[in-house]
Amino acid sequence: MYQKRFYRDYMKAEGLVKFNVTEYESDLEIISKSDLKNEATIELKKYRGEISDYIKSCPEFLTSLVPVNPAEDAPVIVKHMCRASRAAGVGPMAAVAGAISEYVGKALEKYSDEIIIENGGDIYIKSSRERHVLVYAGKSPLSNKIALLFPPSENSIGVCTSSGTVGHSLSFGKADAAVVVSHDTLLADAAATAVGNRVKTPEDIQAGIDFARSIPGVEGVLIIIKDKMGVWGNITLTRP
Repeated sequence: MYQKRFYRDYMKAEGLVKFNVTEYESDLEIISKSDLKNEATIELKKYRGEISDYIKSCPEFLTSLVPVNPAEDAPVIVKHMCRASRAAGVGPMAAVAGAISEYVGKALEKYSDEIIIENGGDIYIKSSRERHVLVYAGKSPLSNKIALLFPPSENSIGVCTSSGTVGHSLSFGKADAAVVVSHDTLLADAAATAVGNRVKTPEDIQAGIDFARSIPGVEGVLIIIKDKMGVWGNITLTRP
């Protein structure tokens, strides 16, 4: 069932263009220097099609909650999802939102050197400007009180969030927000799911952080559950 993504009302696009592209379950809010809706739609359909076609030949790819090995002739995006999910110890579809964000984002970079794609709480950022990412954590008193600051960079960054209390995505934990930062958006997505699964009480925050630290390629993690928060890594916190 579709849920209104009200948090998108907070997305600012000063000097840039904001537009939406939707294809079945994929609902992308995109910010760039120009309206690239047609180009984004083509790329979204392409990558969704590759994933959907692969699922037809390998249904386990859709349903598995543990890593699976891709076929030798699997599309690049499918193999990337499998690598990311294996690093985090979760099923490959745990990386699907991050995969769509990153692959569509990289495809659009030939048209705009400023690209931000938000896909259900999973964000791909390629920006030469300082960016703030607001942390929404449901009913936690810390919700919308904290933002992550990302300085201008020539490299893209992925910022992905899993929650056991917000949204419809599968989580075995109770974290209000488990946010993972990585230059690999697929890895950030899969790792956020894995971290969120491990956090059921505030006492689990340290275990979640320790697990995130053990994954090569994870740059940082932020965990919020109720009124408690833990942070590790290359993360700069700021006021919204």
